[in-house]
Amino acid sequence: MLNLRTCAAKLRPLTASQTVKTISQHRPAAPRTFQQIRCYSAPVAAEPFLSGTSSNYVEEMYYAWLENPKSVHKSWDIFFRNANAGAAPGTAYQSPPPLSTTLSTLSQAQFLVQAQPNVDKLVEDHLAVQSLIRAYQIRGHHVAQLDPLGILDADLDSSLPADIITSTDKLGFYGLDESDLDKVFHLPTTTFIGGNESALPLREIIRRLEMAYCQHIGVEFMFINDLEQCQWIRQKFETPGIMQFTNEEKRTLLARLVRSTRFEEFLHRKWSSEKRFGLEGCEVLIPALKTIIDKSSEKGVDYVIMGMPHRGRLNVLANVIRKELEQIFCQFDSKLEAADEGSGDVKYHLGMYHRRINRVTDRNITLSLVANPSHLEAADPVVQGKTKAEQFYCGDTEGKKVMSILLHGDAAFAGQGIVYETFHLSDLPSYTTHGTVHVVVNNQIGFTTDPRMARSSPYPTDVARVVNAPIFHVNADDPEAVVYVCNVAAEWRSTFHKDVVVDLVRNVARGFILKLRNGHNEMDEPMFTQPLMYKQIRKQKPVLQKYAELLISQGVVNQPEYEEEIAKYDKICEEAHARSKDEKILHIKHWLDSPWPGFFTLDGQPRSMTCPSTGLNEEDLTHIGQVASSVPVEDFTIHGGLSRILKTRGEMVKNRTVDWALAEYMAFGSLLKEGIHIRLSGQDVERGTFSHRHHVLHDQNVDKRTCIPMNHLWPNQAPYTVCNSSLSEYGVLGFELGFAMASPNALVLWEAQFGDFHNTAQCIIDQFICPGQAKWVRQNGIVLLLPHGMEGMGPEHSSARPERFLQMCNDDPDVFPKLDDFDVRQLYDCNWIVVNCSTPANFFHVLRRQILLPFRKPLIIFTPKSLLRHPEARSSFNDMLPGT
Repeated sequence: MLNLRTCAAKLRPLTASQTVKTISQHRPAAPRTFQQIRCYSAPVAAEPFLSGTSSNYVEEMYYAWLENPKSVHKSWDIFFRNANAGAAPGTAYQSPPPLSTTLSTLSQAQFLVQAQPNVDKLVEDHLAVQSLIRAYQIRGHHVAQLDPLGILDADLDSSLPADIITSTDKLGFYGLDESDLDKVFHLPTTTFIGGNESALPLREIIRRLEMAYCQHIGVEFMFINDLEQCQWIRQKFETPGIMQFTNEEKRTLLARLVRSTRFEEFLHRKWSSEKRFGLEGCEVLIPALKTIIDKSSEKGVDYVIMGMPHRGRLNVLANVIRKELEQIFCQFDSKLEAADEGSGDVKYHLGMYHRRINRVTDRNITLSLVANPSHLEAADPVVQGKTKAEQFYCGDTEGKKVMSILLHGDAAFAGQGIVYETFHLSDLPSYTTHGTVHVVVNNQIGFTTDPRMARSSPYPTDVARVVNAPIFHVNADDPEAVVYVCNVAAEWRSTFHKDVVVDLVRNVARGFILKLRNGHNEMDEPMFTQPLMYKQIRKQKPVLQKYAELLISQGVVNQPEYEEEIAKYDKICEEAHARSKDEKILHIKHWLDSPWPGFFTLDGQPRSMTCPSTGLNEEDLTHIGQVASSVPVEDFTIHGGLSRILKTRGEMVKNRTVDWALAEYMAFGSLLKEGIHIRLSGQDVERGTFSHRHHVLHDQNVDKRTCIPMNHLWPNQAPYTVCNSSLSEYGVLGFELGFAMASPNALVLWEAQFGDFHNTAQCIIDQFICPGQAKWVRQNGIVLLLPHGMEGMGPEHSSARPERFLQMCNDDPDVFPKLDDFDVRQLYDCNWIVVNCSTPANFFHVLRRQILLPFRKPLIIFTPKSLLRHPEARSSFNDMLPGT
């Protein structure tokens, strides 16, 4: 941008960085004003008076001239003006006139200067080209060819940006015209379109920008406030010829498209009247996901946790997770009933866990697809929580071994607030999973709702901008563009450990099957509400057919090879279908997304139906109480009010009594000794909303210096994690539920700031916690702490009512479990365990029992708010000893 053509000893133009560095090193301390001059990159011949020994003198003259042209001799003024105006090599110098020269002779000597292009015009042109490049980087995605149907603009705006060159008359916006198209301009350092060239004609600059930003890929990234990240993305999309594929890679892509497409067509032939929420129109999703997994495996990832809505789930299970086809096909048999407990769930909601060899990288890869309910985006935080747990348990502090992939529908991604809540957790220390790859299957329609009526943002993906996630829009009818974008997305996540979004604008709105275009599901009639769209759909070729024709024309494959690939996969499906008829029963546990090896018997039952004593010996109670009432770190200054609280705790230990906070402390501390990891999460849980807990101490003299006494209890104890969450209930409870899925040997708790705050997390409670075992045979030990306010706090703060939970506790309408029943068999038969604690000792035993039970059930603990700090809400050590 600031290429100043100086007459230094090297006698060549300086790059922008060289110029800035040279000027900063040699300029005087006094401020100078620099005029921005464009310079051509042609080689410079030596002027007759220049030599290597004169370079310092020339530079000083040049700096003086930059500050004030009148401060140097007229001959220097002419020379520098000619040189900077682009004079041909060797012609910038004009001999000064003799002393007897007349005024007319002097005017002739200046003729060359007057004949050169106007310096100001050159500067303006150079700046215009830079503005043009930046305009494509910022707004090129608005004119990219993203819609395979050519009906809707992906950004819902049919107008063209004024600063994008779509015709020669648009050049006037930058003060350029058609005659400038063949002029050569130096390229700034903020673009890679030149490749190995530093200057290009304007016509070629525009062509390369269009190739980078206005074809089948639209890139949104210029809102990112990190220069290194922006440069990384520019290089990935601007470098000429960077999107190249070998013939072997093309054949692999074709084979994956064959499997994806023929799987859907097979299901249609066998079960044409069954709902299955097929992937027709976005069959490229399968190669896309496999590409992300392949590249991530190459970068060192060995565990991928996925979440997705029902659209395309069966295809993902079959061709990405590699679920046995016969297990999928037998799900269509309405006569088969589940042999294990639970009512089961519809086939397109089921999850899966599988460990296999990745054929591309020849490395082991574990894939887990989390089961989802009908609330499409509710699984997002659950996946993130499970991913965080797996990273925690394997010591992966940077997300290099475990990662998550989330799939979304466009309407749900834009419309459901849980998407934002999940994004908002992405960079919080106790919640980050170090980057997630989000893949949006963009139907361009939500059920029957036109996107122009469904969102206010230009794109469905705009919510991702809040966390500086780059967004790659891609036309799903271009498989190679899709695969390239997915490779870049996986590399981005591996390099920067930040979220990234791939927006697949799919071929048809809701499907393309054997010339039958489907709506929301296979039984739907889309022409009711989208007549124009589906008329255009009828004209479309499936992406497999188009890509096969392309590769055949390129000589990559021939027609017999293509037909053989189809026949081979069709045979696999037919053989699996024949085997599926031999299945007599269904096993829901075969669809577990989070198995707990060794925790249950081989048939999935608890190893016993008894619970050990939840009491604790007095020695351990006293030890935990002493640590809880002290500061186990030297030179640590705590708040004066907290000193009084700790002193009171110490006195209680001496008197063999406990209050609510100390009972919780002792329950946690005893489980840590037994190797049970504890994670407590929620709003202000470190201190406690009612200032009763104080599990994290803050040094009053040193900023950000903290101490967690609970982690100083025993030499080889399990870690204790306590973390204040963002002001979110839906997202955070979902996250903690996912965390609790990973291991049965952990106590994971979420505390509502006030009991009624569970209302905004009700979707997680109703869709996952209550029915989880019945739908998916998935046990979960999540604990909900609900300090309620049914003590004259008004109807709003009195809505955390135990009876609401008890009504959902059991499917039997004739059984209404008592709150404090402790019958192990009855607890096992409940969807969850509901307890209304009335004493600190009661609270202590319930928390320990949650881990000592031979199974895991969600636990809801109600606590009257007034008891948390009431001076008379005390229990004796005697109530917490073994046998009590």
